[in-house]
Amino acid sequence: MYLTPDVVAQRGRVLDLLAPQMGERVLDVGVGPGLLAVDLSRLVGETGNVLGLDLSPAMVAAASARLAAFPQSEVRLGDATRLEVADAAFDAAVSTQVYEYVADMPRALSQLHRALRPGGRALILDTDWRSLVWHALDQGRMDKVLACWDAHLADPHLPAKLGPMLRKAGFEIRRVEIIAMFSPRWQPVSYAAGIIRSIRNFAQANGKRFGLTSDDLEGWWAEQEELIAADEFFFSVNRYAFLATR
Repeated sequence: MYLTPDVVAQRGRVLDLLAPQMGERVLDVGVGPGLLAVDLSRLVGETGNVLGLDLSPAMVAAASARLAAFPQSEVRLGDATRLEVADAAFDAAVSTQVYEYVADMPRALSQLHRALRPGGRALILDTDWRSLVWHALDQGRMDKVLACWDAHLADPHLPAKLGPMLRKAGFEIRRVEIIAMFSPRWQPVSYAAGIIRSIRNFAQANGKRFGLTSDDLEGWWAEQEELIAADEFFFSVNRYAFLATR
């Protein structure tokens, strides 16, 4: 999914909004596989610095490998609620699809505020899963599958509350905009194609805990395959980008 055209376009918009400059110090909270961190490293140049943090050792390893060509940048294990960085150490920070997994958001945003210099910028992007429009013939069954999927997040509706949270943490919001993951028809190389597989995998492993039967899951999967074959697939979900300054 990280390399599909729609997600690549999302990274481009995140960079446009954050507008990293040569020589800046940038913090990437939840660096993932490091694709955004590579772009940031190119933009800040040899006189700048990018620090990527992630809870996952596998992601730290992947991002470190990608950033090997950028000696000014580094990746290490880190927790969004306990940023082991100096106060006012960064000119800018970015976090995409991370905070919806964080249970203690007031603490996470307080840590982010502390890490930025006065006037520093933060770009946060997360999904509100209530914005999802996904065609189904059996909507009740789709709702059961999506309720199971929501359970893997600390807050599947974070963006609706993020503005007040940011202001309470001491940030000033400069801009908010929608970045849609939109597939009005089936496209096998797309975010929609990737997320349908991710949801199926999660539901196979965890569905019983949330009242989802194997018949529900297989029926849902078969229905989506039928809609794809009939050229009736439709998927859209909104991600919300908040640009704020300390």
